[in-house]
Amino acid sequence: MGNVLFKGQVELTRSGSTGKIRLIFRDDKLISTLRARDGFLALTPDGARIILDSMRNPPHLVVVRGDVTEFIKAGRNVFAKHVVSAEDSIKPQDEVIVVDEKRELLAVGRAALAGFEMTQFKRGVAVKTRRGVESGHGTVGAIHLSSDK
Repeated sequence: MGNVLFKGQVELTRSGSTGKIRLIFRDDKLISTLRARDGFLALTPDGARIILDSMRNPPHLVVVRGDVTEFIKAGRNVFAKHVVSAEDSIKPQDEVIVVDEKRELLAVGRAALAGFEMTQFKRGVAVKTRRGVESGHGTVGAIHLSSDK
């Protein structure tokens, strides 16, 4: 997946206090952040869109019912009763891409349940949405560092 996500001009932003990588941009769009607690990448909607457009079967996909798409686009959490399908390989705390039944990107977030549980449970949060595609984007005050340096 890295060969899909990191094509083109990639820029990194480092933390001013620790010097560790925090933000990853591609073609001047924020595509992911680096989670400090575990070192995994947390996708933004722009990063998820790149993956969806480039891969036939992207990993960690959660499909939800069409009648809840507006809520999820606005950044609301995904409840298990709304999940149509989810990959069995998804584990709690994994980063996931949330789409509707037409494969339209709705949000990105962190799994609260395993993939098989998302389709079996009828109650509870399945995905803690980090950002919906219409939830707005905060500004990022950062210095861009070229990936060549």
